[in-house]
Amino acid sequence: MSTHRITGAAMVAGIAGNPVAHSLSPVIHNAWLAAGDIDGAYVPFAPADAAGFEALVAAGRAGLIMGLNVTAPFKEQAFALADEATAAARLTSSANILQFEAGRVLADSSDGMGLMLGLKEQAPTLNVSGRPVVMLGAGGAARAGSGALVEAGAEVRIINRSPERAQVLAADLGGAVQVMSASEAFDGAALVINALSVPPQIDFNRIAPGTVMMDMTYKPLATPFLTAARERGLPTVDGLAMLIGQAAPSFQALYRRPPPPLDLRALLLSHLGETP
Repeated sequence: MSTHRITGAAMVAGIAGNPVAHSLSPVIHNAWLAAGDIDGAYVPFAPADAAGFEALVAAGRAGLIMGLNVTAPFKEQAFALADEATAAARLTSSANILQFEAGRVLADSSDGMGLMLGLKEQAPTLNVSGRPVVMLGAGGAARAGSGALVEAGAEVRIINRSPERAQVLAADLGGAVQVMSASEAFDGAALVINALSVPPQIDFNRIAPGTVMMDMTYKPLATPFLTAARERGLPTVDGLAMLIGQAAPSFQALYRRPPPPLDLRALLLSHLGETP
């Protein structure tokens, strides 16, 4: 039986998205709150539309909540509503963290950091500096991940069903990002990242041996994309590593303190019913 108690002085934060029921963020942050015996709660919010999300941010300005993690489809709106933004958020014009303080809103993005920490954990020998990286997709997570990769010195190649959206991303991030076709993007790639919500259709014959394959999706943990890569002997990085990587900066921002020690991967694997 849990001994974690919440009082009238509890610090309240949460995650906003639609849909949001699938998110593991409440599992992570409430486990940290319990492990640290911190008087707080982390709850999901599912605004129906942009107006609903704006109302939620207004509640933060009014002091009702301390902060929010933000997921699709509200990351770009979160950035637009903020009074201040970190360099990471400005780089991608999106935010997955909103911190409320004295009626003001600070936007940050830990998605890029999460991606790089996930790579460091599961592909520690990979060096992307000066090397091509293929990003499948051009949404908010792809934007944040591409920004972090550019900062790390990578040459990012975007493949997206809608070239127009990909061109906007490339224009925002500068000359190190190009929109390319699948027929040429994989040539010489050190890393391929799936940032799509559906399994991508790619020709694995174009993928060179040793290329690291990463999927931002973590449900299921062994996605069809990663399973196909492993069947071909390619090194892989799963979406859980990225999620864990971005969680600690979120907790620090939302609760104004570092998270207590906890084996998050073991906790999440158990929650998902996955084997280590």
